[in-house]
Amino acid sequence: MTEETPGFGENAEKSDVPSGATPDDAAPKAAEPSIAEGPASPAGDAASKTSAQDVGLTAQLDQVRTALNERTADLQRLQAEYQNYRRRVERDKVTVKEIAAANLLGELLPTLDDVGRAREHGELVGGFKSVAESLETVVAKLGLQQFGKEGEPFDPTIHEALMHSYAPDVTETTCVAILQPGYRIGERTIRPARVAVAEPQPGAQPAKGDSEAAASADSADVAEDKETGGPDEG
Repeated sequence: MTEETPGFGENAEKSDVPSGATPDDAAPKAAEPSIAEGPASPAGDAASKTSAQDVGLTAQLDQVRTALNERTADLQRLQAEYQNYRRRVERDKVTVKEIAAANLLGELLPTLDDVGRAREHGELVGGFKSVAESLETVVAKLGLQQFGKEGEPFDPTIHEALMHSYAPDVTETTCVAILQPGYRIGERTIRPARVAVAEPQPGAQPAKGDSEAAASADSADVAEDKETGGPDEG
């Protein structure tokens, strides 16, 4: 009869438990979560990041717009200053030109006066006449204008009174003689017209009541002539 060795039964299985291990060690170990795998990010975190990026972009866009508006205002202001500078330069050029022409023509006024006196006395003939007319043409091209006429009202801004008298046929201070004509360039007066003036004769003008009475009498005579068919003929 064969003896069965203990531990080698029919259903006996080879144990994987090491020698000296406790029964707890033989129990299967539960799967532990891996440390490398972090918790999954929720959808709200992605939305928050997108919103923060939008806010940042909006702030940057506002800064760019503000800077653009400031640069545009600076450019407009600079352009306006440049336009004002150009207008001022053009105006100064015209002024300088007028001053230079006035200084030059001012030296020629005595010569023009001699030409005028010669013309009045009939001495402007021959070659002297041609030279005088050429001179007058040149100064006219430079903008020189002559003014001052007899019978015009006296204006102290353009007239210089050298003689004074009274006259019964004037109703205001009037230039009765032009001693020297005046000259101007544009609005700039080079020399005022030197004139003799006359004022109304004191007491020469009829009173206002007498003038109205005389006018009424004349009207009455005209009306009477119309009613009677006019004065008798023959």
